[in-house]
Amino acid sequence: MAEPTSKLTRVSDIALDDDPFEGFDDSIAGDVRDPYPGLAEARRDTPVLLQEPEFDGQAASFLVFPFELVSQVLRDGETFSSAVLRDVMGPVMGDHIILGMDEPEHRRHRALVGTAFRQKVLARWEIGLVQRVVDELVDRIVARGGGSAELVRDFTFRFPVQVIAGVLGLPRQDYAQFQKWASAIISVNSQWDRGIEASVALKDYLSRVLAERRVSPGEDLISDLAVTELDGEMLDDEEIFSFLRLILPAGAETTFRSSGNLLYALLTHTDQLDAVRADRSLLPQAIEEGLRWEPPLLLTTRVAAKDTMLGPFDVPAGAGVTVSLGAANRDPARYPDPDRFDVFRDPKQHISFGYGPHMCLGMHLARMETRVALDTLFTRLPDLRLDPTGDDPHIHGEIFRSPTSLPVLFLPPVTGPRGR
Repeated sequence: MAEPTSKLTRVSDIALDDDPFEGFDDSIAGDVRDPYPGLAEARRDTPVLLQEPEFDGQAASFLVFPFELVSQVLRDGETFSSAVLRDVMGPVMGDHIILGMDEPEHRRHRALVGTAFRQKVLARWEIGLVQRVVDELVDRIVARGGGSAELVRDFTFRFPVQVIAGVLGLPRQDYAQFQKWASAIISVNSQWDRGIEASVALKDYLSRVLAERRVSPGEDLISDLAVTELDGEMLDDEEIFSFLRLILPAGAETTFRSSGNLLYALLTHTDQLDAVRADRSLLPQAIEEGLRWEPPLLLTTRVAAKDTMLGPFDVPAGAGVTVSLGAANRDPARYPDPDRFDVFRDPKQHISFGYGPHMCLGMHLARMETRVALDTLFTRLPDLRLDPTGDDPHIHGEIFRSPTSLPVLFLPPVTGPRGR
C-alpha cells in the first residue's frame, strides 16, 4: 500500500519534536487502579442501582452490573435506545454518528459502512499496512540499543493511530495531529471548547480529502465510503464526516488501550507470557481474555424508549440506563474465578466490543492489529519482560483503562523485520 501524499491533506502545524503523548491520558482516564472490588460489590448487592433524580423534572437513571442484564440492555435496541449517545457525542462527531442510531436508520448505515471492513480488505491492510507500521516502530526501539523500552510511549500509543491514518489513506506523518484531535474529541465532556475546536479542524481536513477521493478514488476507507452504494443508496458528505470523526478517535483509543492492557497482563503473568511466546496460536484466545479481563472502556449508556422491566425494577420511558462492561466481564455467574487472567479459560463471548446490533464494526481490525503487534514484539525483542526497576507500571482509569507505562527489558534484539 503506497504512502499517501497530497498538498490537500498536509498538516502544517506539527513540529518535528511535538509529542502528542505528553499529558494525553490525564484528562480522560483518572487514576483509579482497581475498580473491580467495588463493581463486584455492586453486582452482588445492587445488580440494578436506581439513582434518584437530583432535581424536579430530571429523569431517573439506573446502573446495571450483571452480564445477563447488561447483555439484555445492549441486545434490545427497541427498548433501550442508543439515541442518548448522539446527544452526548453528536456535537463533536456530527448528527449522523452510527453509535447513536436506532433501527432502521442504524441498519442502513451499518450496511453501507460495513462493506469497508470485509475480510479481503482486512487481509490487505494486515500485509500492506499494519505489519509495516509495527515493524517501523520496533525498528526505532532496536536502533536505540540498550535492550530497554517503554512500550506505551514507544509503541502501543503510536501504532493504532498510524494504522487508522493508513486505513483512511491519510499521510502517516500527520499522525501526531490525528492523535491530538482524537483525544480532544473523546474528552469533550471535560474540555468542551478543546473538543469542539478539534472536531471543526478535523472536519475541515477531511472535507478536502473527501473532495479528492470523489474525483480520484484510491484503495482506502474514505474512497470506499465515497463510492459505496447499497440498493441505490449512497452516503452523503455529512454522514461520511460523522463516521470518520468516530472511527479516528475510536480506532486509535480502543486498540491503544486494549493492546497495552494485554501486554501488561502477559508481562505480569510470566507463565502465560512464556506459553504465548512459545505457541503463537494462543494469541487469539489471549487477545479475547485480555479484552474480558481489562476492557479499554468500562461502561456505555442507553435510554429507555418505553416503560419496561429490568431485574426487579420498573424502568420508565426516558430513564437513563448505564451498563457496566467491566462488571459484566467479571461476573462469576458467567466466568469461573473471573478476576483471574487466564488465556486457557474456556472461551465465552465477552462484552468489551458491545453486544447485539451495535457490536463494534472495527473489532476484527482491532484484533488483527493486536495480533500482529504482539507477534512482532515477541519475535523481534527476545526475552521481553518487565523492567524490575521501572516506575510502578499499572493499569488505571475510571472509564477508559490502560497502563500508565510498560518499561521492559529484552535481549540483544533481532535487527531485521520479522527476524530476517
